[in-house]
Amino acid sequence: MSPKPIILWFRNDLRLADNRALIAAAALGRPIVPVFILDDEAPGAWARGGASRWWLAGSLESLSKALEKAGSRLILRRGASVSILTTLAKETGADLVYASRAYEPWAAKLETVVHDALAAAGVEFKRTSGALLFEPERLRTKAGDPFKVYTPFWRALREVGDPQQPKPAPKKIAAPPSWPKSDTLADWKLSPSKPDWAGGMREAWSPGEDGAQKRLATFLKTALRDYATNRDRPDMPSTSRLSPHLHFGEISPAQCWHAASAHAAANPGSERGLEVFLKEVVWREFSYHLLVHWPTLPEEPFRPEFARFPWADDKSGKLLKAWQKGQTGYPLVDAGMRQLWTTGWMHNRVRMVAASFLVKHLRLPWQAGEAWFWDTLVDADLASNAASWQWVAGSGADAAPYFRIFNPIKQGETFDPDGKYIRQWVPELAKLPDDCIHKPWEAPPTVLAAAGVTLGKTYPHPIVNHASARDAALKAFEALKGG
Repeated sequence: MSPKPIILWFRNDLRLADNRALIAAAALGRPIVPVFILDDEAPGAWARGGASRWWLAGSLESLSKALEKAGSRLILRRGASVSILTTLAKETGADLVYASRAYEPWAAKLETVVHDALAAAGVEFKRTSGALLFEPERLRTKAGDPFKVYTPFWRALREVGDPQQPKPAPKKIAAPPSWPKSDTLADWKLSPSKPDWAGGMREAWSPGEDGAQKRLATFLKTALRDYATNRDRPDMPSTSRLSPHLHFGEISPAQCWHAASAHAAANPGSERGLEVFLKEVVWREFSYHLLVHWPTLPEEPFRPEFARFPWADDKSGKLLKAWQKGQTGYPLVDAGMRQLWTTGWMHNRVRMVAASFLVKHLRLPWQAGEAWFWDTLVDADLASNAASWQWVAGSGADAAPYFRIFNPIKQGETFDPDGKYIRQWVPELAKLPDDCIHKPWEAPPTVLAAAGVTLGKTYPHPIVNHASARDAALKAFEALKGG
């Protein structure tokens, strides 16, 4: 008799290398049945947004090909994870399920339900780590509490030492005598068709483990050395763009950590860039630390007094729609929002400016921005999205103070000094000179005419005045403190 197979439940760990669940299962020498479940029924789940679903299709296609090269295949099933796993165990005769841990509140609850249901069916459920450098429960303050401030969290993590060295993918994965039925990716219709709005994303990205490794290699070779000084420049290819690959688990943070460390060691002068890059990796870690210990982070302000904040009245949705479509009249904000819509991604400096504009210039709730990013970002990640929006809004852990209001004009002049980024994403302003492109409403009529710009027609007037919007935001904050 052949040994009973093991079910390997893929979640947000869509890779073969440094996949602890896969490596542990393969070490037992038994047949493995890999499965991915499209479960939109998980209790309390934020259903995947459109951009995430597009990425998922490409990532699963890549994973399927990698498994086939290793002598295996990927089984696709759609529905409730609990019933599918118990059914699949009966179909295959499996008595063991391996999975990587997930950290979203609904995912944690689901793991408990799956464990109990499988146990009742005589099937063991084993969960491994791997999506983070260290498990969120490992790092605590000296008082034994979860961290609320990033810098002490960073120091505590560094005191623990480097994360575990990544392990290579198994060269061969044992197959079962027969394969259970599987859906096809085409069945799921994850990619848009009518209309097909994903063309810009296809041009910008290569989902999958191979794409993640190529992205990392390119970053290390071309941008790590000067990352500390150039990462705030949206007009330069100066960031890693690894966030969607990390979210879908196509690459592990440990792989990024050790590859970057090795590259810096071999290339003197990269030390500062390495430190800043690792701190960005650890910000992701900190976000998950917060989410695990404060699971209401995506919906409720971390600082409860912000529940009383006097938001502006936008019943018509006019202000929100202008922001979403990149029609605010502030070129840097509009460039970022259009980059987001086209590519499913936005440069981090511009994310902060665009988010600050929504929350402080327009005084609209951060949850509205969080929801839009969730639907349109290919790297939509519950922990990072929630923590970062609350950071900008001033309501989060270790947040920027509310009275820190980004000036979108100065931000553009500082970080896109030649207007290259704006010209790429707001082409109707492309012919404006550098000294006008960040504030076209101040350009002389002759300059606007020569550039083919008609404010209010080819490009909108600013939907709010920066100075008065800033004053209104500060007054609202003072009212909050007074209340």
